Amino acid sequence: MPKTNKTKGQIEAEISEAIIKFEKEYMGRGPDETKTYIIGDMVLVRLRGVLTPAEKQLAKSDDNFKGRALIKQVRIELLEKAKILLDKIIMDVLGEKVVSLHTDISTITGERVIIFTLESVPQIE
Repeated sequence: MPKTNKTKGQIEAEISEAIIKFEKEYMGRGPDETKTYIIGDMVLVRLRGVLTPAEKQLAKSDDNFKGRALIKQVRIELLEKAKILLDKIIMDVLGEKVVSLHTDISTITGERVIIFTLESVPQIE
């Protein structure tokens, strides 16, 4: 990636904004809060408040283990199907190719993490 005049914090905020936009357009609802951290050759995105009202009810149902597992399964599958879009966000902002994407969601707190591993360490200040 060519050197940029943007600070690490500005780049992290740009990724957060792009992920919020993705969440709203692709998932139908944005998170309450998003924070991105660039750590070496990884980008960690933490999203809070991502569960829909229906998912919250499903997670609290009598057989909540089955409901929680279903929410996790659906959310992971949706993100896997959108991997090309998410990879493009990282490439557009950082100029780095994504090697892999890892994600998990807490059905208790409504928090999701997405971790991108990159081909190389981004050259930022």
